[in-house]
Amino acid sequence: MPELNAGSTAWVLVSAALVMLMTPGLAFFYGGMVRSRSVLNMLMMNFMCLAIVGVLWCLYGFSLAFGEDAFGGLVGDFKFLGLGNMGTADAPTLIGIAPDTIPIWAFAMFQLMFAVITPALISGALPDRVKFWGWSLFVALWVTIVYFPVAHWVFAFDETTAAAGGWIANTLGGLITEDGSTLDFAGGTAVHINAGAAGLAIALVVGKRRGWPRDPGRPHSLPFVLLGAALLWFGWFGFNAGSALGAGVNAGIAFTNTMLATCAAIIGWLVVEQARDGKPTTLGAASGAITGLVAITPACAFVNPMGALAIGVIAGILSALAVSLKFRLGFDDSLDVVAVHLVGGLWGTLSLGFFATSSLNPNSADGLFYGGGFSQLIIQLIAAVAVMAYSFVATLIIATVVKATVGLRVSDEDESTGIDESQHAESGYDYSGLRIGGASNSVFESSSAGDRVAATPREGSTP
Repeated sequence: MPELNAGSTAWVLVSAALVMLMTPGLAFFYGGMVRSRSVLNMLMMNFMCLAIVGVLWCLYGFSLAFGEDAFGGLVGDFKFLGLGNMGTADAPTLIGIAPDTIPIWAFAMFQLMFAVITPALISGALPDRVKFWGWSLFVALWVTIVYFPVAHWVFAFDETTAAAGGWIANTLGGLITEDGSTLDFAGGTAVHINAGAAGLAIALVVGKRRGWPRDPGRPHSLPFVLLGAALLWFGWFGFNAGSALGAGVNAGIAFTNTMLATCAAIIGWLVVEQARDGKPTTLGAASGAITGLVAITPACAFVNPMGALAIGVIAGILSALAVSLKFRLGFDDSLDVVAVHLVGGLWGTLSLGFFATSSLNPNSADGLFYGGGFSQLIIQLIAAVAVMAYSFVATLIIATVVKATVGLRVSDEDESTGIDESQHAESGYDYSGLRIGGASNSVFESSSAGDRVAATPREGSTP
């Protein structure tokens, strides 16, 4: 009978708190990149994910994600509805692999924070033009139909939950090679590829902003962007190292690789900016950091430090170059969810086919560069494509239904005058008291004043 590990329990609870902080951090990161007249709406779109997903996770989300296989293995069963059947304070249900066993309550709250931030990531594709309650309905439907099932596929490991878990986690690898397994330590598929594909789909349904790309908009507060990136980086140590579900060696490896890949990705992104635009930008540094964090997420405990550096710098280069895709292909992914999360997530997932090594983690396979051949790359590719395709198609359907019922897009007038006023009857900044020589400062009172603050010639995100 496994015994509760107090140290590992404490680490998972702290990690859950760190991951929870990532959603407000994301709100600042995205909020700084939008126009001043849209900042509150962007903050609220992210903040509301905490409320909606938290309630649904209790009602049925955790059960669908981590119950035993049901409906042909598409989701979990209803064992944990209302967070029931979780044991008691005196006899908690334990989860994990001895000696790192923790109460299922701690595991449920840790996984909740992943479920919260995934739809929040999608909001970066939609600033300036989406109805708040339409967005809220979309979030509720999306996590139910897309995130909870995909989380079951990817995160429900048989050996961890002592139940029949998801097909990507437990079955896919064995179909390719006898002892194969899909590698995704902390959510490159379920979180980043999932959100990136969904961001592209809903951006296509909602349509382009008025005047885009002729008037791409500018970030109204670069300090907000850098603050948000720093909070995300800080919280990401809980995201990745916490996924070890124990205070052990794997947590240390994941923590180290998370730091190194992020540093390398910043350099990669800024080198591209320097070569292409002639100057490295603050916004580029922040975006590079997030890209590195995205890319190392699935690989953080399965590669060595040199592999982490390689994954990070390549991610920074690829995502910086991928920003131009929206202009070439004509989709208005305003804050580059596709370039950062879809491209970064795809690279991070596929990178394991090259850089994975069992030298540090015996649960890892060996990638191509460590004598493992192409089998792991094939496994990773199938997992990535399956999640991407399901998320894209399901999101198209969900967004279309919401658009046809309660509506997704605000009116042209509301978009022009400012979505904060129309959706929330508030303004992010009060400039009414600012006077110059007894007259109103018309620059600051302009609804788009904040757009002029940043001199960086970039569209709400990356150049």
